[in-house]
Amino acid sequence: MSTHPPHSDDDGRTAVGGGGRTDTLRPPEVSLRTITLVRWGTLAWAVVLLVLLVVPSLRGGERDWWVWVPVAGIVGGLMGYAYLRRGKGNAADA
Repeated sequence: MSTHPPHSDDDGRTAVGGGGRTDTLRPPEVSLRTITLVRWGTLAWAVVLLVLLVVPSLRGGERDWWVWVPVAGIVGGLMGYAYLRRGKGNAADA
């Protein structure tokens, strides 16, 4: 293992150590549309809300506010879905 700190080249790669090996610092591309992510996230919050409503012990006592967390997630998801359906927030058109 090399103790040399990494340094950045002009092409966005970082050379690690003195062995001439370069590693790309970019994350892999994901082919997932934002609106699909919002749909699944909203669905996940709906499942959480359903579980909280079915199991009363999860929302009793000091946890009575827990129900409002998935409600806020669903409302936020629906707002995001409406925003994306109108064509706003599309980075490809920016």
